[in-house]
Amino acid sequence: MGKETKSGKAGVSDKVYQWKMVTTWPPNFPILDDACKLYARLVAEMSGNRMQIRVFGGGELVPALETFDAVRNGAAEIGHGAAYYWAGKSPAASFFATVPFGMNAQQVASWIHAGGGLALWEDLYAPFGLLPMPAGNTGVQMGGWFNKEINSLGDLKGLKMRIPGLGGAVLARAGGSPVLMAGGELYTGLERGIIDATEWLCPYHDSLMGFDEIAAFYYTPGWHEPGTNLELIFNQSRFEELTSDLKAILRAAAAQSGRWIHAQMEAKNAEAYATLLEKGVKIRRFPPAVIDGLRQLTKEVIEEMANGDRFTQKVYTSYKSFQEVMNRYSTIAEKAFYDNLQEKLS
Repeated sequence: MGKETKSGKAGVSDKVYQWKMVTTWPPNFPILDDACKLYARLVAEMSGNRMQIRVFGGGELVPALETFDAVRNGAAEIGHGAAYYWAGKSPAASFFATVPFGMNAQQVASWIHAGGGLALWEDLYAPFGLLPMPAGNTGVQMGGWFNKEINSLGDLKGLKMRIPGLGGAVLARAGGSPVLMAGGELYTGLERGIIDATEWLCPYHDSLMGFDEIAAFYYTPGWHEPGTNLELIFNQSRFEELTSDLKAILRAAAAQSGRWIHAQMEAKNAEAYATLLEKGVKIRRFPPAVIDGLRQLTKEVIEEMANGDRFTQKVYTSYKSFQEVMNRYSTIAEKAFYDNLQEKLS
């Protein structure tokens, strides 16, 4: 929606846009919903209030998982979420959020901005009349909360776990039972034994959920979500109606609010992790044999998915080749640094 005003400034459009943003996050959800509101504030400030965005949390205007279609159909001009929620539209979408044993936050950002990922992402969304933009990253997530120890791949058989997306498909391949359950139901589900385990996010958000009060073991690493890229999606036709300065403002605010998300996640998670240790929470590492088994099952699941869709195969080829190059370099850079750091801290 737009309305005419008189700015009195030469060279500046006097049209005021009043847009709606719908999100996949619950209202007032720490960091992620905060970032959406930060985005709206940055856009208003940089545009001199010519672009005004009202943020609606999941369920306030449309259900959270209808964000994609709401923006596509023009019920809102902007959406905020993660691309793997739309894997039902195309399996290729998952690569623009996260895939098990995939790239971490800085690697996937490099693929998107410097490895051809963004062009593929835009090609994927174009038939839906949508334009995607990267908008932050959660960083490496945790492996989840369990009410029993996981010592072998066999311990996953029959395990009822809340785990969505490709991670859920891999768990099913291992003999487990992935469960789709809303965030607000997870505490009760785990407490009452409706589920045996759940993944959520990272120490900060997991602590807010109180999982440490009811689950015996907290596992790492989050093999299923090594660096979840978040997104802003725009109704393409409404975006193209804007002047070039407003388009640039929307992109700049996406970059700034995205950096804010990752910084907040890293800082808050480090603080929450220290608190969990003080409380005596048992934090376990998945045994190497479990990780190796999950990695092999992930390869099978993803290759089957890619072989079933030509565009997904194209995206997978790009993602995989970029990851291989990045992993070779990170072995003598990031990994070498962290290995030495761990030795000094232990």
